Amino acid sequence: MILSDFDLRNYIKSGRLVVKPFTESTLRENGIDLRIGDQIARLKRTDKVFDITQFMKNGGYNIGDFFEIEEGEEFLIRPFEHVLISSLEYLELPNDLMGFVELRSTFARIGLVIPPTIIDAGFKGQITLEVRGAPFPVRLRRGMRFAHVIFAKLTSPVLNPYRGKYFGQRGVTLPKLDRED
Repeated sequence: MILSDFDLRNYIKSGRLVVKPFTESTLRENGIDLRIGDQIARLKRTDKVFDITQFMKNGGYNIGDFFEIEEGEEFLIRPFEHVLISSLEYLELPNDLMGFVELRSTFARIGLVIPPTIIDAGFKGQITLEVRGAPFPVRLRRGMRFAHVIFAKLTSPVLNPYRGKYFGQRGVTLPKLDRED
């Protein structure tokens, strides 16, 4: 079951769903818009090979060799560039809700793309989204409504709520690779 604005407002008012900061303007008919936070991570162009197996064995890479984090009020996304963007909002999902994250259609219509993103039941933290640039430069600003989360009520609460490596993340969170990946 997809939650309506009425249901979402009740979840938020009761504290079962936490959205901080919350503003009425981000509550939509059947979801909540996420706004752009103040951090992005640019994937660097490099000839270095990121060998996931070696990284997991040795932890021998400096993740900074592949990513550069920027803070600011606005960000220019270059043509076809891949970046990670953090949401302004911090979310706490109860054990009976999960979320589907989609790019708002205005940004999709100008050529930006995000891969399918799921927010697991029990997740807490800001959302980090991968964004692929359009064929032309696009300027994004902190606070823009950028993505949309559609919340679905599960048939029963999960037995094992999310407590993975991205639990509690703040700002842009770079990939965390370990032997379990």
